[in-house]
Amino acid sequence: MALVIEGEERIAASLQKVWEALNDPEVLKATIPGCQSLEMKSPTEMAATVVVKIGPIKATFNGGVTLKNLKPPHSYTIQGEGKGGIAGFAKGGADVTLTEDGPDATVLKYAAKADVGGKIAQLGSRLIESTSKKLAGQFFSSFGEKVGAA
Repeated sequence: MALVIEGEERIAASLQKVWEALNDPEVLKATIPGCQSLEMKSPTEMAATVVVKIGPIKATFNGGVTLKNLKPPHSYTIQGEGKGGIAGFAKGGADVTLTEDGPDATVLKYAAKADVGGKIAQLGSRLIESTSKKLAGQFFSSFGEKVGAA
């Protein structure tokens, strides 16, 4: 089951600062909902463990994250895939673009695609879509708050 999520967040920080935060595993770990661990394997690869609750199913996903199409400090594509054991799998990615909005603000736009399979996919598209949108919104707003406040 595939879905698309789009949005934008205005962050009170310079373009360079936002770009650096998008590539900082400590910032990402602190702002990804349910993230238990995130470690750099290379400058463009990370290993992650994330706990997600969708309706009655709570699953721990172990997987990898890869950064592609890097155009510092303006855009990149982030792709990930995780296996949640009996719950199923999730994979997806997001195109992230940054635009300067004055000297001390940046607009972050994202277009994410996700695909889930296994038990989770049986929960129904509306529940999966609303949960995915909520998680994406939580990530980008807490990312914006953390980077803007720093």
